Amino acid sequence: MSKSDLTLLRLSVVFVWLATAAASVLEFNGQSTALLMAAGIEDPQFVSFLIIAGAGADLVIGIAMARWPSRRVFSIALGLMLVMTVVASVLDPSLWLHPLGPLTKNLPIAAALWILIRRST
Repeated sequence: MSKSDLTLLRLSVVFVWLATAAASVLEFNGQSTALLMAAGIEDPQFVSFLIIAGAGADLVIGIAMARWPSRRVFSIALGLMLVMTVVASVLDPSLWLHPLGPLTKNLPIAAALWILIRRST
């Protein structure tokens, strides 16, 4: 895989993280809240905390991968993605069957991060 291929792969993963952070905030009172409430989390303050924390984590990881790409940053991103996938799976297992793939998309993202981890210093 060429250096330009790795850059394209990295930038595509960065985009996913930054877009997810933006979507979480833009849909704060819409889909973000509805998703957590449907999973049985009804305390408005806790819902707000989870949305802000998740969006903040996505933003930080996206910026870190864009500015300081390294094996460590990609490993942290992979770990965070795995934790968020497990949490989402516990809260709403039906997300695995969603036609737009909010959780199934994590499998190719994990593969992309694994490639970046193996090719980074």
